[in-house]
Amino acid sequence: MEIITIIALVILVCVVLYIYKEFLNDPIKRRRTLFEIKMLWMGTKGNYEDAIMRKYNFVSLYKQPNKIVVLTGGNKGIGLGILRKLLECEMTVVLAVRNPKDARESVEKNIEPELRKDRVFYEVCDTSDLDAVKKFAKIVKEKFPAINLLINNAGILSAPYNVTKEGFISQMAINYLGHFMLTHLLVPQLKAGAELIGVKSRVINVASNVHEVGIINYKDFHCKKYYRASMAYANSKLATIMGTYQQEKLFREQNLPIHAYAPHPGVVDTDIFQKSLVNHIPGWKYFLFKSVEEGARTIIYAAIEPTLEAHGGVYLTNCLIHAPVNDMAHNDEECKKLFEYTCNMLNIKDFGKDDSSQ
Repeated sequence: MEIITIIALVILVCVVLYIYKEFLNDPIKRRRTLFEIKMLWMGTKGNYEDAIMRKYNFVSLYKQPNKIVVLTGGNKGIGLGILRKLLECEMTVVLAVRNPKDARESVEKNIEPELRKDRVFYEVCDTSDLDAVKKFAKIVKEKFPAINLLINNAGILSAPYNVTKEGFISQMAINYLGHFMLTHLLVPQLKAGAELIGVKSRVINVASNVHEVGIINYKDFHCKKYYRASMAYANSKLATIMGTYQQEKLFREQNLPIHAYAPHPGVVDTDIFQKSLVNHIPGWKYFLFKSVEEGARTIIYAAIEPTLEAHGGVYLTNCLIHAPVNDMAHNDEECKKLFEYTCNMLNIKDFGKDDSSQ
């Protein structure tokens, strides 16, 4: 652990010098940078935990050729790692991607033909666009009336302030709201998939340890008054975990054969950090980031591990159940409040049941 301590100290010195040079006399920039430091601390903390828990970050793959998976953002980054492992399990995978042509090229470039075996399907879906999500769900219903896994993986971290046509901030729209809508629309197919093979279906909402510094501010839900990309990302991941808990509660209350999970993949070297401050710190990515393959493990663990059948609605990291750090994620009333707020925002009258949002 000595090398990790040394690297952490080097990072701290770099950050202090960076602040002193750039933001000493600018309160607004200083506030933003202080939050970025919190994010860096979360990354360092996560890297340390990943290092000491590495021996637990393991998932046993087994053949499941009768399962059909819907995966968002499966053509790059962690998504490619997830896709590879699903195909190693001989599952059929429907990729929800913005550009099917580019996605196909990426998959064919990175995954061998003998592994794909005509078991990958490409459909248009942009989780920042609710109309696109609804169209995609309709296509899935027509082509695959029964599915077994929904892996909500697509995500964005750093980007200039941008709102969707519905008025949603991009991080919240892509990481949380679009997936919330997709889950709502595909509940009947998930139920049918479970009944078809006699095994509960699963919804996997990819989370992050940065939820610890996230907040749910209903007065400025879309960060119109104050915006920092990393803060918007943290907020969206907190919402993801809270939404997962409430989905699981709803599935149980309605006796639906579906579980929901929120796995944290770890700090993985993907293009999601392309515009983040971490790229300006020497050695950070090289020494501390997980590989894509390592990052995919906990997500796949949440998707296929048999022992989780009795533990729905949990947050996982390094293939272990772990309690989320943020107090809001433990508060039943807060989770219910966010769930109802989200349903109202998306015009969902009865989650998983009605067609009013279509």
